[in-house]
Amino acid sequence: AISCVLRLYIGLQTHSAQSDRKMTLQNGLVLKPKSEKSGGIPDTTETTKMLNSYIEAKNAKADNVSTSLSSGSASTEDIDGKLPTRETWSRKIDFLLACVGFSVGLGNVWRFPYLCYKNGGGAFLIPYFICVVLGGIPMFFMEVALGQFMSEGGIGAWKICPLLQGIGFATTTIVFLLNIYYNVILAWAFYYLFSSFTTVLPWSTCGNWWNTDFCYVHDAVNTTVGVLANVTNSTLGADDAYGAYDVPVLDPMYVVTQNNVTVHRNHTVDPVTEFWERKVLEISGGVDEPGTIKWDLALCLLLAWVVVYLCIWKGIKSSGKVMYFTATTPYVIMTVLMIRGITLPGAMEGIKFYVIPDWSRLADPQVWVDAGTQIFFSYSISLGALTALGSYNKFHHNSYKDSIISPCTNSGTSFFAGFVIFSVLGFMAQEQGVSVGEVAESGPGLAFIAYPKAVSQMPVAPLWSVLFFAMVILLGLDSQFVGVEGFVTALVDQFSTHLRRGHRKEIFILCVCIVSCIIGLSMVTNGGY
Repeated sequence: AISCVLRLYIGLQTHSAQSDRKMTLQNGLVLKPKSEKSGGIPDTTETTKMLNSYIEAKNAKADNVSTSLSSGSASTEDIDGKLPTRETWSRKIDFLLACVGFSVGLGNVWRFPYLCYKNGGGAFLIPYFICVVLGGIPMFFMEVALGQFMSEGGIGAWKICPLLQGIGFATTTIVFLLNIYYNVILAWAFYYLFSSFTTVLPWSTCGNWWNTDFCYVHDAVNTTVGVLANVTNSTLGADDAYGAYDVPVLDPMYVVTQNNVTVHRNHTVDPVTEFWERKVLEISGGVDEPGTIKWDLALCLLLAWVVVYLCIWKGIKSSGKVMYFTATTPYVIMTVLMIRGITLPGAMEGIKFYVIPDWSRLADPQVWVDAGTQIFFSYSISLGALTALGSYNKFHHNSYKDSIISPCTNSGTSFFAGFVIFSVLGFMAQEQGVSVGEVAESGPGLAFIAYPKAVSQMPVAPLWSVLFFAMVILLGLDSQFVGVEGFVTALVDQFSTHLRRGHRKEIFILCVCIVSCIIGLSMVTNGGY
């Protein structure tokens, strides 16, 4: 691994120096100047000789193609007249935005803030940034540089070390499976987004057809008001653990639901939870009970795949332009949500809960494990997609600078998202009269239960709900674009003689999206969750 990194770094640096030398063109061939005293790689070992030859060959090919294109002698055809030339980024910023868009995703919003508070608040940042410097940035640069050096996707790039070429096939398989379930999450987000276009959010109240008799809206008032009633098996249920007894005085442990059912407080269910489990998912008892396809979710899944295809069907020429919107707009929405969040009552308690350090947690090895895991998870390392992005760079592009900017932007976004989330969770905790730790969640539970519940308690709730789920969709879409592009690039480069002709690549991308959507239908059944 160290040898590969050194060879990549030496090759890129050497080519960058050689690019300043003047080359003469004669009959479409690149000729070296007669005097060449510096700038090359010293021929001291067989390795450097081979590396020098490889660089000169790529340099000659690139110059020939660019010269032919500029003179109009070869439109989009390669110099051999058989295959179209491989695409490159139109602008340097396209590559940087693609890296940021792919790495900054849902995990930054729903995983990092939870890990931070769970592992000692501000103290967690110490092992986190150590892992960034020692693991995240070097691995990020190695993947990008590997793709840039080889000009191949996640499979072909491993020709640099044929013994490890199986890693390319493994990562390509992983990213294919990742693309399938990641778009299902976007389908859920689309569902919530469409449900938010209403005057009253459907998960804010009981009394809907999907609610049960145990649905109850918790708030700060209800936590102190009990029920004066006789509680029997007829109200609690025959198999209830509390049995049949009377409650002749005011008992704060019992409440009356909207359907006039008296139940123990511990047996009530939030309307947001019932909306998620009984309306959105209609979840069954387990994967062994698949049930039927939920066609409303299936349509949202189809919409997600249509959006993905329309954005990437022309390759990086189209997806690179889309990134200008999908990679930057979430920051605008996050800023709006943070400003709104910190103005809510109880927001400061949530932020304190998020950042106040607990130094004793640093002695726990699990904290360091979580920090390293989050780096690899958030930076999208070892998926082959970063290799695919780097493969579209020009050979002498300064990917080292981009490989520092992108991870730093990623980590900064994670930390910033924590303020967006915990300011709102602090408000929700105050409204319910509980601690922030009782309402903080991670993963889908945060995006589809905890945050929607907090939003439902705000004034003008539908507006903030639309903004939040629009942010979730945009964060997920650019990650999905690059994930699919990484998979497609790996296979197109592997079978370039067949797939890089005419409109075959566009058709292949369409087939990938259709197959992925069909497989994803199994995850929008009753047992798919």
